[in-house]
Amino acid sequence: MSSPARTDLGRALCIITGASRGFGRTVAREMSRLLKPGSALVLTARSVDELRALQAELAESEAGRAGLLVECVVADLSEADGLASIVKASKVAFSEDMDHVLLVNNAASLGDVSRYAKSFTDKAEVDSYLSVNVSSSLCLTASVLQAFPQRPGQLRTVVNISSLCALQPFRSWVLYCTGKAARDMMFRVLAEEEPDVRVLNYAPGPLDTAMQTVARSRTADPDVRKSFSDMFAQGQLLTCEASCSKLMKLLLEDGYTTGAHIDVYDV
Repeated sequence: MSSPARTDLGRALCIITGASRGFGRTVAREMSRLLKPGSALVLTARSVDELRALQAELAESEAGRAGLLVECVVADLSEADGLASIVKASKVAFSEDMDHVLLVNNAASLGDVSRYAKSFTDKAEVDSYLSVNVSSSLCLTASVLQAFPQRPGQLRTVVNISSLCALQPFRSWVLYCTGKAARDMMFRVLAEEEPDVRVLNYAPGPLDTAMQTVARSRTADPDVRKSFSDMFAQGQLLTCEASCSKLMKLLLEDGYTTGAHIDVYDV
């Protein structure tokens, strides 16, 4: 018999990348409502104004008034200094009575979808994309797990915001598909190596965000571009809130197989 789902995420340290907008911003809002008093959110992105606005919003929320600590770290994930600043802020925000450390690897970029794979001859361009979207996720995750090693009574959870593109090729989306596939495998390996860490690859579905706007206007392949335009026209895009509620359900029920890829439509 499975144990009943939790009603909260515990007294937790939650680290969320790409938190300034879109899905990451929604995750920060929703998680703040599920944290016990004495918890901390470490929010990171490159946009200082949007991060500060979110910090102010959360400070005025019920969770903020109950004592939720919200720290903002303006950082470039492709830079070693950026990663170090996130870990440093997380250590400062952490307290010994916290029973959950949760990292959400949300930050990602679409890359240039206006071209096909055979046009990517510039190694520096490809390396730059992979640095932001793949290397940084591995290095940050490894750094967080080292900073907060396993200890009795404490849960550690790592979430990778994945995509259908991790499993299925989309013409003219070579960078994005490659990055998402690499990240999924990275976290599957982590789940095998670290059985005490709960690892989840969550695909949030087609979200009504700025990334979708770019997809509809810039995608080189006409069939792929039309598929995104049709989803928008037919009202098939999901709100960040609707998808995020499914992610919170997965985390609270905690019944998924560690390392699994779970799509929003499967929840």
